[in-house]
Amino acid sequence: MQAGQRTVAGVLDEALTTVFRTPVRLHAAGRTDAGVHASGQVAHVDVPADALPNAYARSPRAHDPEFMPLLRRLGGFLPTDVRVLDITRAPAGFDARFSALRRHYQYRLSTAPYGVVPQLARYITAWPRPLDVAAMTTASRELLGLNDFAAFCRRRAGATTIRELQRFDWSCDGDLVTAHVTADAFCWSMVRSLVGALLAVGEHRRTAAWCRKLLTATDRSSDFAAAPAHGLTLIGVDYPPDDELASRVLITRDLRTRD
Repeated sequence: MQAGQRTVAGVLDEALTTVFRTPVRLHAAGRTDAGVHASGQVAHVDVPADALPNAYARSPRAHDPEFMPLLRRLGGFLPTDVRVLDITRAPAGFDARFSALRRHYQYRLSTAPYGVVPQLARYITAWPRPLDVAAMTTASRELLGLNDFAAFCRRRAGATTIRELQRFDWSCDGDLVTAHVTADAFCWSMVRSLVGALLAVGEHRRTAAWCRKLLTATDRSSDFAAAPAHGLTLIGVDYPPDDELASRVLITRDLRTRD
């Protein structure tokens, strides 16, 4: 939630608080920049046991899964641009943010001369210049692994910029160009910055060697601009088996270094 700002988390907190008739707070797997979408976001909420019955109708439908009535009620309370797709009981030790193993993003661009068709314009960035996707793929490989991504992150006090980039590649389907990006975690604006840097390579304004050198930077680079927010979507979050959740939380909370 942000004071004075409409956010997805704020909208969900308000709906859940109304349904359960007690204040509850959502904890998501990660934050996204304003304008970024999430089709695979995961979140958890702790609900007092005595508030659970408030989510259910007095005459529930027979054979409904446990949280189907709550799912239906949220569908009625939430605005049309926010949906909850599924609800389940979290296993012991689960934390949507700190239990996560990795996050998966896609960034989509259209190089079509007309831009993007209206039905998809909210989710795809129109790119007016040709892109050398092969060069972008080669340069992306230079950034994989455990590295300090300070050049690609907006700095937060006390936060590390060391991340393990596990996947960064590109695919084409006609005029649609898609970046596939996976890491154990991402810092502020990291995915959009990675895509922005590779767009410079795709336009032959920069080289793969330049990308590799960015990993030696200690501050956010001003050599490229972050890609627009609306082309980016969080599509999935992975978690370990239930018996490894607690140990994963300890690992995630530990401040990482490259040593």
